Amino acid sequence: MTNPRAEAAQALANIALQGASLREAMERHAPRIPDPRDRALLMALVSDGARWWPRFDAALDRLLERPLRRKEPAVHALLVLGLVQLEVLELADYAAVAATVEAVRALKRPQLAGLVNAVLRRWQRERATHLAALDAQPETRHAHPRWLAAAIARDWPAQAEDVMAADNREPPLMLRANRRRTTRDALIERLRTDGQSAEPHAWLADAIALPHSTDVTRLPGFAEGLFAVQDGAAQIAADLADARDGQRVLDACAAPGGKACHLLERADVTLTALEFEPRRTGRIRENLARLHLQADVRTGDAGDPSSWWDGQPFDRILIDAPCSATGVLRRRPDVRLHRRADDIPALAAQQQRILAALWPLLAPGGRLLYITCSLLRAENEAVVAPFLAAHADAHAVPFTLPAGQAAAVGWQILPGDGDLDGMYYAVLEKR
Repeated sequence: MTNPRAEAAQALANIALQGASLREAMERHAPRIPDPRDRALLMALVSDGARWWPRFDAALDRLLERPLRRKEPAVHALLVLGLVQLEVLELADYAAVAATVEAVRALKRPQLAGLVNAVLRRWQRERATHLAALDAQPETRHAHPRWLAAAIARDWPAQAEDVMAADNREPPLMLRANRRRTTRDALIERLRTDGQSAEPHAWLADAIALPHSTDVTRLPGFAEGLFAVQDGAAQIAADLADARDGQRVLDACAAPGGKACHLLERADVTLTALEFEPRRTGRIRENLARLHLQADVRTGDAGDPSSWWDGQPFDRILIDAPCSATGVLRRRPDVRLHRRADDIPALAAQQQRILAALWPLLAPGGRLLYITCSLLRAENEAVVAPFLAAHADAHAVPFTLPAGQAAAVGWQILPGDGDLDGMYYAVLEKR
């Protein structure tokens, strides 16, 4: 039987040292673990390993005389996972160390078993000293790359510590009841009958919160299309769009289709779901089909409407712009390992290009939502404010939400605000 810790080490090395995404790594490695309990352990190890990599990767520089990253990447990742088991998952010391040493043998590196045992035993002996050193710097205290810790402190100085702490807490599992197929109350009752601790969200009309992640495909109602998985911060889009029956709607960066589906559940609209990457349009179609919804799914560049637009204006446009994803680190911990500081100017330029290209497609009196899952001002108000200054026919609609805070333009939800993901919204109307 495949060793889940050894498999997790290979997956984590793929993510942290070779650039794979968490999704890609799990799709490759999870099928090799047949036992559901071992698969759950695999997911916990890989997810927390990616989340805490900046902290415990740095710790290994203090514990190893010679680094293993290049010559033995899977063993290096396994050592990170050993520290994660001791410090994050809080497994019993003996079991965590013994199981990690056994995983070295499963990786067919038995000659390194003694080294792995010695490193983990040294950590246990010198734990307080190493933790104090790691806690002295924000990037290792909260396991954020240095550039990102600095950017958060610059943009949100009063909230920076809370934001980075929130990034490292397990988020609730948030569902969205499909109004076309059921009611939220009926779905909650069915989930509770199944033994789930399902609760209605306090102010999001379609949202249901479960305390922990689970295999949603096994939840009652999934195959029937009674619900979708969508964080509460993303569910706000349907409220702000205020789409009405009969309107033409464009979701300009639609994959995987969550916001488009929510709009179709709310109103009888004619919706175009646009996605740049052909392989991702398949996910939109899959979600539409499972939820029993219909949309015109197209592949195209939102910044070049001439290749896909039929010339008819839209009453509502959603731009869920490509961004750094720095607001969703608690759900996508691998983002902190792959994003770089020099990505931000390029992303901001792309956001500006898309916004400028799509504004002419909006009908007079129409509403455009500019959305990112970023908490960096360079991608949010610094994109929208210059656009407003350059377009006399654009008006920012003021609004407030029960979570988050007003930005210079629009509204910013920071990670953890109302136990939601980080997300930025600006609502623009055409005069």
